[in-house]
Amino acid sequence: MSNIARILQDSRIIAIVGMSDKPERASHEVADYLLQHGYRVLPVNPALAGKEVLGQRAYATLTQAAAAVAPARIDIVDCFRKSEDILPIAEETIAVKAGCLWLQLDIINEQAAQLARAAGLDVVMDHCTKIEHRKLAVAA
Repeated sequence: MSNIARILQDSRIIAIVGMSDKPERASHEVADYLLQHGYRVLPVNPALAGKEVLGQRAYATLTQAAAAVAPARIDIVDCFRKSEDILPIAEETIAVKAGCLWLQLDIINEQAAQLARAAGLDVVMDHCTKIEHRKLAVAA
């Protein structure tokens, strides 16, 4: 089993950093797909904090999202932000003891990846959770 397959199969709670409330945006489409496939989705976007997106309460920060699901933990922090914005997200991902830092398609930040790996987290870069989950469903 690939690392990506294991991560997706073992995960239940996914925080989506950079989540949009606009249905045409990739983050919204991916979140909708993940919800339909049994994942709990935590939208993280300061502009949407306290509002509902796809029926899920949005949080300003990962720290607030993590507190909302405690004692459970965030399994995947799925990032829809520019590569240069990832390092502080990686630091917060480590601080909340999430299981995986996942950077969406075309998002690569080696410094953030090294930091997360050194802290014991799984790291996926330049992959889409929806596309990877679909591949698993086809293979199953």
